[in-house]
Amino acid sequence: MDYRQIPAIFVADAPGLDFLNSLATPVDDEVDWISDGEGLLTWLEQAGLVPRAVLAAMRSRSTPAELDAVAAQARALREWFRGFVQKRKGRPLVARDLRELQPLNQLLERDERYGDVVADGTNGVTTFEFRENRRWQSPESLLMPIAEVLAKFVCDEDFTHVKACEGPRCTLLFADHTRGHARRWCSMAICGNRAKVAAHRKRLKEQEGS
Repeated sequence: MDYRQIPAIFVADAPGLDFLNSLATPVDDEVDWISDGEGLLTWLEQAGLVPRAVLAAMRSRSTPAELDAVAAQARALREWFRGFVQKRKGRPLVARDLRELQPLNQLLERDERYGDVVADGTNGVTTFEFRENRRWQSPESLLMPIAEVLAKFVCDEDFTHVKACEGPRCTLLFADHTRGHARRWCSMAICGNRAKVAAHRKRLKEQEGS
């Protein structure tokens, strides 16, 4: 299925997992929202990870082949991180897990971030604040905000509560932040509702057979 036919899915309650969910089976067919360069730009915009003006500039000064190459790197990063998460979900991270994060740290070393002081004159009162910026010098720089959300996910999230949706065909992951950590589905409107319908049909069938 063409990723352009359906909006990207953001139900993980964690941007790092939303990135993994950019490859999913929302209905019957698998959809890859970053299957090419344009898909990557569209997904980054929907995720709110890159300013729209930056994406427009990247489109105008990069060739489709260059953007496709970056999308391929993003897919490789996604599948590497999926393996890391799948192996460790449901338990806390431990010190030895850091060794497996070397590819992510190597990517983060390439980031070109800087900060500056900006003025805000809202309500007629001038205040100053420190703002972080990034130099978007090449298509590869589009990987940096992705690497950042993956790093924050590793540092901030309790992997004990990282779960896979219990839907039989669903591949979505999520961070269970619910009270009691009882979340079972990517979305009650999707897999949760399917489970309810399936359970209802099973009960009716059992009643008819009794």
